[in-house]
Amino acid sequence: MEALALRLSQLDRLSEGAIRVVMFYDTLMRRRVDLPALARASAVLAECVAGIRLHGTAQVIRMTPSGTRESGPALPASTTVPITLDEEEIGTVWLERPGTAGPLDELLLDRLAIAAAGVVERYGPARTTMADPALVELVISADTDEAARARALRLLGFAAGLPVRVVAVRSPLPLDQVGALICPARPVKAAPLGDTGVILATTVDRAGFPGGVHAGIGTAGSPDRSWRQARTALRFTTPREPVIRYGDLGALALLAEIPQDAAQDNADVAAIARMAASPEDLETLDVYCATGSLRRAADLLHLHHSSVARRLEQIGRTLGIELTEPSGLTRTRLALTAWRLLQS
Repeated sequence: MEALALRLSQLDRLSEGAIRVVMFYDTLMRRRVDLPALARASAVLAECVAGIRLHGTAQVIRMTPSGTRESGPALPASTTVPITLDEEEIGTVWLERPGTAGPLDELLLDRLAIAAAGVVERYGPARTTMADPALVELVISADTDEAARARALRLLGFAAGLPVRVVAVRSPLPLDQVGALICPARPVKAAPLGDTGVILATTVDRAGFPGGVHAGIGTAGSPDRSWRQARTALRFTTPREPVIRYGDLGALALLAEIPQDAAQDNADVAAIARMAASPEDLETLDVYCATGSLRRAADLLHLHHSSVARRLEQIGRTLGIELTEPSGLTRTRLALTAWRLLQS
């Protein structure tokens, strides 16, 4: 009986402690404290260093039980819990307790993670990247009225008047990873839409796109127009030029407006289509059109320039175009681009 009484008394103490932990964090959330205050209060409550890390910004906050920032080397985390928002892991919280974890450490961190997610949602919702596809579609649809578009942008975390660029993406990587790389410190949202990924971002770092990703970038302005531009730019991407800004296309963007039947019936485009059966010839022509230089093309193809010259002579005969003439090179570039647009 004494042993049972002892166990029951311990359960009572744990239950009381658990209730106090829950009430403690409920109070913090009502006071709308920020992340440093959350970490500081958690460290005082746990009587050990408490930490918060956000993946999107790599922000790390470590607080000591005395309420000061811990700048020394981190101890191995005794307990760790992920911070989740909109079903996406956006960070972690942990305790650096020497020895074994306390009986309430897991509950404390669960509540800290919930509170941290609330702070991020309130003050920095764009730290989570994946978004509701229905909201994203509302933003980029041409049929959405401006009031509904503005509301959808607010729900996604974009402040009123904030410029938004739309990026159309084909990616073997998760969209949230791509979004975090191209817009690491500003609002960004991503969602799949059919076979194309959509990224809404306030800024776009073109150099941030990882290998294997093809992306078309629309201009800032109306998101529906930016989405149309982004899809057009995506059609122009190639393995050699996987990321294209719509504004850089200039007059080339007009090629995307040509009806497919008209493009297929063009003699130069049809000749490119026949020649494309030879990957070697297609690559040679592609590199030459991109560089406009026989020697530069030879360097990129790792061939002697005389070998490239012979190939181009044969390709020119097949196409019926004099590739060494400026007008012939222009015709071939346009035909090659139009053929690619048909493939896309």
